[in-house]
Amino acid sequence: MPVRVETYDRIEDAARALSASRSARFLGGGTLVMRAVNEADQSFDTIIRVRDASLRDIRAEGDRVTIGAGATMSDVIANRELAFLAPVARAVGGPAVRNMATVGGNLFAASPYGDFTAALLALGATVNLAGAVSRGVAIEDFLRDRDRGANALVQSVTVQRPHDASAFRFLKVSRVKPKGVSVMSIAAYLPLSGGRVSGARVAYGAMGPTPVHAVAVERALDGQPLDAAAIERAAAVATEGLDPPTDALASSWYRRQVAGVHLKRLLTAERR
Repeated sequence: MPVRVETYDRIEDAARALSASRSARFLGGGTLVMRAVNEADQSFDTIIRVRDASLRDIRAEGDRVTIGAGATMSDVIANRELAFLAPVARAVGGPAVRNMATVGGNLFAASPYGDFTAALLALGATVNLAGAVSRGVAIEDFLRDRDRGANALVQSVTVQRPHDASAFRFLKVSRVKPKGVSVMSIAAYLPLSGGRVSGARVAYGAMGPTPVHAVAVERALDGQPLDAAAIERAAAVATEGLDPPTDALASSWYRRQVAGVHLKRLLTAERR
């Protein structure tokens, strides 16, 4: 089936064309869409792209940073305002992939991909959608509705910089270093108040169809000092309420078995 390419100068026009079609895909960096084209995916017949350079803008306002959906992983690594996310971006593929893979595209990556999205989930990011009326949605809501709203055009994401850099932690677990696909990824935002965790947010990648909150882990940590006892309790409920997938990389059983081990490594700041 032939694939038509439509190019627009303005984000609003591209968003309108995308929302009006049931068989169109948006082309960002191309790491997802071009793979689908090469595999003769029959679910779409139109590719929509936009020339608007503002999609790659990264703007800091106070303690919040807005990252254009077209910003690549390499852009994230190079931007000083996003130093806290640079280790996450470095975990995405090799240099060639990081030069193409975009922040917006990662939001649509199916498991076991989507490591960057897991980090955004842990940080409570807002996803800003383009259209006649731009709107921001919580990343939890975006991921919940993602597959039903595949024709939404993401313009940017907004994230709050951690006041304490050590409060945000990320670990990618893969069988091939340094750029293997994730068996799982874990991101945690653990701000402290009075020596105790206040507002814990912990997210997994490759542990569900989209990145997911580890709600039981968050409950185990919240209001507790980040000591050995709290970490043990969190590890004991590492996969409570979750249904990890079985795929070519690992079985659901295996993911359940090792999740607590890697969570402890993350929380104790150990590295493999």
